[in-house]
Amino acid sequence: MSGPGEFEAPRRARWSEIKSALESAGFEPSRALGQNFLVDENMLRAIVRDARVAPGDFVLEIGPGAGVLTAQLLAAGARVLAVEIDERLASFSREFLGEERVQWIVRDALAGKHALAPELIAALPTEGDWKLVSNLPYSAGTPILAALARLPNPPRSATVLLQKDLALRLAAEPGSKTYGAISARLQAVYAIEHLRDLGPQLFWPRPQVDSSLLRLELRPERPSAAELAALDPLLDTLFSQRRKTIRNRLAEYLGEGALADRACEQLGLDPRLRPEDVGHEPWLALLRLGAKKP
Repeated sequence: MSGPGEFEAPRRARWSEIKSALESAGFEPSRALGQNFLVDENMLRAIVRDARVAPGDFVLEIGPGAGVLTAQLLAAGARVLAVEIDERLASFSREFLGEERVQWIVRDALAGKHALAPELIAALPTEGDWKLVSNLPYSAGTPILAALARLPNPPRSATVLLQKDLALRLAAEPGSKTYGAISARLQAVYAIEHLRDLGPQLFWPRPQVDSSLLRLELRPERPSAAELAALDPLLDTLFSQRRKTIRNRLAEYLGEGALADRACEQLGLDPRLRPEDVGHEPWLALLRLGAKKP
Protein backbone atom coordinates (compact mmCIF):
# COMPACT_ATOMS: atom_id res chain seq x y z
CA MET A 1 0.00 0.00 0.00
CA SER A 2 1.24 3.48 -0.82
CA GLY A 3 2.17 5.89 1.94
CA PRO A 4 1.26 9.60 2.02
CA GLY A 5 2.35 11.34 -1.19
CA GLU A 6 3.32 8.04 -2.86
CA PHE A 7 1.86 6.65 -6.06
CA GLU A 8 1.69 3.14 -7.43
CA ALA A 9 2.68 2.52 -11.02
CA PRO A 10 -0.44 1.90 -13.10
CA ARG A 11 0.63 -1.69 -13.71
CA ARG A 12 3.46 -3.86 -12.43
CA ALA A 13 3.79 -6.12 -15.45
CA ARG A 14 7.18 -7.72 -15.92
CA TRP A 15 9.14 -6.83 -19.01
CA SER A 16 8.78 -10.41 -20.25
CA GLU A 17 4.98 -9.95 -20.22
CA ILE A 18 5.19 -6.62 -22.03
CA LYS A 19 7.56 -8.03 -24.63
CA SER A 20 5.30 -11.02 -25.17
CA ALA A 21 2.29 -8.73 -25.67
CA LEU A 22 4.23 -6.60 -28.18
CA GLU A 23 5.36 -9.65 -30.14
CA SER A 24 1.85 -11.13 -30.09
CA ALA A 25 0.63 -7.88 -31.65
CA GLY A 26 3.23 -8.27 -34.41
CA PHE A 27 5.40 -5.39 -33.20
CA GLU A 28 9.04 -5.32 -34.29
CA PRO A 29 11.38 -2.51 -33.16
CA SER A 30 12.31 -0.05 -35.89
CA ARG A 31 15.99 0.60 -36.42
CA ALA A 32 15.14 3.70 -38.43
CA LEU A 33 13.31 5.14 -35.41
CA GLY A 34 16.11 4.18 -33.03
CA GLN A 35 13.87 1.89 -30.99
CA ASN A 36 16.12 0.38 -28.33
CA PHE A 37 14.11 0.22 -25.11
CA LEU A 38 15.71 0.28 -21.67
CA VAL A 39 14.07 -2.65 -19.88
CA ASP A 40 16.11 -3.15 -16.70
CA GLU A 41 13.70 -2.23 -13.87
CA ASN A 42 16.43 -1.40 -11.37
CA MET A 43 18.00 1.04 -13.81
CA LEU A 44 14.63 2.56 -14.68
CA ARG A 45 13.99 3.26 -11.00
CA ALA A 46 17.52 4.66 -10.64
CA ILE A 47 16.94 7.10 -13.49
CA VAL A 48 13.80 8.44 -11.83
CA ARG A 49 15.75 8.87 -8.58
CA ASP A 50 18.59 10.60 -10.43
CA ALA A 51 16.03 12.93 -12.01
CA ARG A 52 14.74 13.80 -8.51
CA VAL A 53 11.15 13.43 -9.64
CA ALA A 54 8.69 14.46 -6.93
CA PRO A 55 4.89 14.22 -6.68
CA GLY A 56 3.24 16.82 -8.90
CA ASP A 57 6.29 17.42 -11.13
CA PHE A 58 5.59 18.10 -14.80
CA VAL A 59 7.84 15.75 -16.79
CA LEU A 60 8.37 15.63 -20.53
CA GLU A 61 9.27 12.19 -21.86
CA ILE A 62 10.27 11.96 -25.51
CA GLY A 63 10.19 8.46 -26.95
CA PRO A 64 8.37 6.58 -24.17
CA GLY A 65 8.16 3.43 -26.28
CA ALA A 66 6.36 0.67 -24.37
CA GLY A 67 5.85 2.93 -21.34
CA VAL A 68 8.19 1.22 -18.87
CA LEU A 69 9.99 4.43 -17.86
CA THR A 70 6.67 6.28 -17.96
CA ALA A 71 5.29 3.84 -15.39
CA GLN A 72 8.17 4.63 -13.04
CA LEU A 73 7.64 8.37 -13.49
CA LEU A 74 3.98 7.93 -12.64
CA ALA A 75 4.90 5.86 -9.59
CA ALA A 76 6.95 8.84 -8.40
CA GLY A 77 3.86 11.05 -8.74
CA ALA A 78 4.76 12.93 -11.92
CA ARG A 79 2.40 14.35 -14.51
CA VAL A 80 3.84 13.18 -17.83
CA LEU A 81 3.72 14.68 -21.29
CA ALA A 82 4.66 11.73 -23.53
CA VAL A 83 5.72 12.35 -27.13
CA GLU A 84 5.81 9.17 -29.22
CA ILE A 85 6.36 9.06 -32.98
CA ASP A 86 5.17 5.45 -33.37
CA GLU A 87 1.35 5.20 -33.35
CA ARG A 88 1.50 1.48 -32.57
CA LEU A 89 3.53 2.04 -29.40
CA ALA A 90 1.44 5.03 -28.33
CA SER A 91 -1.70 2.91 -28.57
CA PHE A 92 -0.07 0.01 -26.70
CA SER A 93 1.27 2.28 -23.93
CA ARG A 94 -2.07 4.01 -23.45
CA GLU A 95 -3.66 0.64 -22.78
CA PHE A 96 -0.77 -0.57 -20.63
CA LEU A 97 -0.64 2.55 -18.46
CA GLY A 98 -4.34 3.34 -18.29
CA GLU A 99 -3.42 6.56 -16.54
CA GLU A 100 -5.01 10.00 -16.42
CA ARG A 101 -1.73 11.71 -15.53
CA VAL A 102 -0.32 11.12 -19.05
CA GLN A 103 -0.92 13.51 -21.93
CA TRP A 104 0.00 12.01 -25.29
CA ILE A 105 1.34 13.68 -28.42
CA VAL A 106 1.70 11.17 -31.24
CA ARG A 107 4.22 12.61 -33.69
CA ASP A 108 7.89 13.45 -34.09
CA ALA A 109 9.11 15.80 -31.35
CA LEU A 110 10.92 17.78 -34.05
CA ALA A 111 9.29 19.74 -36.84
CA GLY A 112 12.63 20.18 -38.56
CA LYS A 113 16.34 19.83 -37.92
CA HIS A 114 16.39 22.64 -35.35
CA ALA A 115 12.72 23.19 -34.46
CA LEU A 116 10.40 21.53 -31.98
CA ALA A 117 6.94 20.43 -33.11
CA PRO A 118 4.37 23.22 -32.56
CA GLU A 119 2.08 20.79 -30.69
CA LEU A 120 4.90 20.04 -28.26
CA ILE A 121 5.72 23.70 -27.66
CA ALA A 122 2.05 24.48 -27.03
CA ALA A 123 1.80 21.70 -24.41
CA LEU A 124 4.86 22.74 -22.39
CA PRO A 125 4.64 25.03 -19.33
CA THR A 126 5.29 28.68 -20.14
CA GLU A 127 6.33 29.37 -16.55
CA GLY A 128 7.45 27.42 -13.52
CA ASP A 129 9.82 24.48 -13.22
CA TRP A 130 9.52 21.31 -15.25
CA LYS A 131 11.78 18.40 -16.17
CA LEU A 132 12.85 16.29 -19.12
CA VAL A 133 13.39 12.58 -18.39
CA SER A 134 13.90 10.47 -21.49
CA ASN A 135 15.67 7.68 -23.29
CA LEU A 136 16.18 9.93 -26.30
CA PRO A 137 16.38 8.54 -29.84
CA TYR A 138 20.11 8.51 -30.55
CA SER A 139 19.80 10.24 -33.92
CA ALA A 140 17.70 13.09 -32.52
CA GLY A 141 19.24 13.65 -29.09
CA THR A 142 21.38 16.67 -30.01
CA PRO A 143 18.74 18.70 -31.88
CA ILE A 144 16.11 17.96 -29.23
CA LEU A 145 18.33 19.14 -26.37
CA ALA A 146 19.52 22.19 -28.30
CA ALA A 147 15.95 23.20 -29.18
CA LEU A 148 14.66 22.71 -25.62
CA ALA A 149 17.54 24.82 -24.28
CA ARG A 150 16.39 27.71 -26.52
CA LEU A 151 12.83 27.79 -25.13
CA PRO A 152 11.79 30.89 -23.15
CA ASN A 153 11.04 28.51 -20.26
CA PRO A 154 13.41 25.57 -20.77
CA PRO A 155 13.41 22.46 -18.55
CA ARG A 156 14.91 23.12 -15.13
CA SER A 157 16.68 19.77 -15.42
CA ALA A 158 17.13 17.07 -18.03
CA THR A 159 18.03 13.48 -17.17
CA VAL A 160 18.60 11.72 -20.45
CA LEU A 161 20.00 8.55 -21.96
CA LEU A 162 22.16 9.11 -25.03
CA GLN A 163 24.68 7.23 -27.12
CA LYS A 164 27.87 7.23 -25.06
CA ASP A 165 30.11 9.07 -27.50
CA LEU A 166 27.57 11.89 -27.85
CA ALA A 167 27.07 12.08 -24.07
CA LEU A 168 30.82 12.40 -23.58
CA ARG A 169 30.97 15.25 -26.10
CA LEU A 170 28.15 17.13 -24.38
CA ALA A 171 29.72 16.75 -20.94
CA ALA A 172 33.32 17.30 -22.11
CA GLU A 173 35.45 19.89 -20.34
CA PRO A 174 37.43 22.56 -22.22
CA GLY A 175 40.86 21.27 -23.14
CA SER A 176 39.65 17.76 -23.97
CA LYS A 177 39.63 16.31 -27.48
CA THR A 178 35.86 15.82 -27.38
CA TYR A 179 34.96 19.40 -26.40
CA GLY A 180 33.34 21.19 -29.33
CA ALA A 181 30.68 23.62 -30.48
CA ILE A 182 27.76 21.53 -29.22
CA SER A 183 29.48 21.20 -25.83
CA ALA A 184 29.77 24.99 -25.56
CA ARG A 185 26.21 25.57 -26.83
CA LEU A 186 24.57 23.40 -24.19
CA GLN A 187 27.00 24.24 -21.39
CA ALA A 188 26.17 27.92 -21.82
CA VAL A 189 22.67 27.03 -20.60
CA TYR A 190 23.21 23.91 -18.47
CA ALA A 191 25.73 22.46 -16.07
CA ILE A 192 26.18 18.91 -17.38
CA GLU A 193 27.09 15.86 -15.31
CA HIS A 194 27.93 12.41 -16.68
CA LEU A 195 26.22 10.07 -14.22
CA ARG A 196 26.89 6.54 -15.48
CA ASP A 197 27.35 4.27 -18.48
CA LEU A 198 24.90 1.56 -19.49
CA GLY A 199 25.76 -1.55 -21.47
CA PRO A 200 23.73 -2.94 -24.40
CA GLN A 201 22.46 -5.86 -22.28
CA LEU A 202 20.05 -3.52 -20.46
CA PHE A 203 18.12 -2.77 -23.67
CA TRP A 204 15.77 -4.54 -26.06
CA PRO A 205 16.83 -5.00 -28.75
CA ARG A 206 20.48 -4.63 -27.84
CA PRO A 207 22.08 -1.59 -29.48
CA GLN A 208 25.55 -1.91 -30.99
CA VAL A 209 26.90 0.90 -28.81
CA ASP A 210 27.08 1.75 -25.12
CA SER A 211 24.82 4.40 -23.65
CA SER A 212 25.33 7.04 -20.97
CA LEU A 213 23.07 8.86 -18.56
CA LEU A 214 23.50 12.64 -18.32
CA ARG A 215 21.97 15.12 -15.93
CA LEU A 216 21.67 18.73 -17.07
CA GLU A 217 20.89 21.48 -14.53
CA LEU A 218 19.76 24.91 -15.73
CA ARG A 219 22.25 27.63 -14.86
CA PRO A 220 20.84 30.33 -12.54
CA GLU A 221 22.00 33.08 -14.91
CA ARG A 222 21.70 31.76 -18.43
CA PRO A 223 22.18 33.77 -21.66
CA SER A 224 19.27 35.67 -23.14
CA ALA A 225 17.55 34.43 -26.29
CA ALA A 226 19.34 37.10 -28.32
CA GLU A 227 22.72 36.09 -26.88
CA LEU A 228 22.08 32.41 -27.64
CA ALA A 229 21.12 33.28 -31.23
CA ALA A 230 24.33 35.28 -31.64
CA LEU A 231 26.41 32.56 -29.98
CA ASP A 232 25.61 29.99 -32.67
CA PRO A 233 27.45 31.64 -35.61
CA LEU A 234 30.36 32.56 -33.34
CA LEU A 235 30.82 28.96 -32.21
CA ASP A 236 30.37 27.69 -35.77
CA THR A 237 33.25 29.91 -36.88
CA LEU A 238 35.47 29.10 -33.91
CA PHE A 239 35.14 25.33 -34.30
CA SER A 240 35.01 25.09 -38.09
CA GLN A 241 38.78 24.49 -38.18
CA ARG A 242 39.81 23.01 -34.86
CA ARG A 243 43.56 23.18 -35.47
CA LYS A 244 43.49 26.95 -35.98
CA THR A 245 44.21 29.37 -33.13
CA ILE A 246 41.67 31.56 -31.38
CA ARG A 247 43.26 34.61 -33.00
CA ASN A 248 42.87 33.08 -36.47
CA ARG A 249 39.24 32.14 -35.98
CA LEU A 250 38.30 35.47 -34.38
CA ALA A 251 39.95 37.31 -37.28
CA GLU A 252 37.60 35.48 -39.64
CA TYR A 253 34.57 36.10 -37.43
CA LEU A 254 35.33 39.81 -36.84
CA GLY A 255 36.71 40.44 -40.32
CA GLU A 256 40.06 41.88 -39.25
CA GLY A 257 43.15 40.64 -37.43
CA ALA A 258 43.50 43.83 -35.40
CA LEU A 259 39.99 43.35 -34.02
CA ALA A 260 40.85 39.77 -33.08
CA ASP A 261 43.97 40.95 -31.23
CA ARG A 262 41.94 43.55 -29.38
CA ALA A 263 39.25 40.97 -28.45
CA CYS A 264 41.85 38.57 -27.06
CA GLU A 265 43.33 41.37 -24.98
CA GLN A 266 39.94 42.45 -23.64
CA LEU A 267 39.02 38.88 -22.75
CA GLY A 268 42.41 38.03 -21.26
CA LEU A 269 42.87 35.16 -23.70
CA ASP A 270 46.12 33.81 -25.07
CA PRO A 271 45.62 34.22 -28.85
CA ARG A 272 47.70 31.08 -29.46
CA LEU A 273 45.14 28.84 -27.75
CA ARG A 274 42.67 26.82 -29.76
CA PRO A 275 38.89 27.12 -29.37
CA GLU A 276 38.60 23.72 -27.67
CA ASP A 277 40.91 25.01 -24.90
CA VAL A 278 38.39 27.66 -23.80
CA GLY A 279 34.96 27.37 -22.17
CA HIS A 280 31.82 29.20 -23.27
CA GLU A 281 32.22 32.15 -20.86
CA PRO A 282 34.65 34.27 -22.92
CA TRP A 283 32.47 33.98 -26.02
CA LEU A 284 29.42 35.26 -24.16
CA ALA A 285 31.58 38.07 -22.78
CA LEU A 286 32.71 38.90 -26.31
CA LEU A 287 29.12 39.14 -27.51
CA ARG A 288 28.28 41.39 -24.56
CA LEU A 289 31.11 43.69 -25.62
CA GLY A 290 29.18 44.20 -28.85
CA ALA A 291 31.40 42.12 -31.14
CA LYS A 292 29.59 40.66 -34.12
CA LYS A 293 30.25 39.18 -37.54
CA PRO A 294 30.45 41.92 -40.20
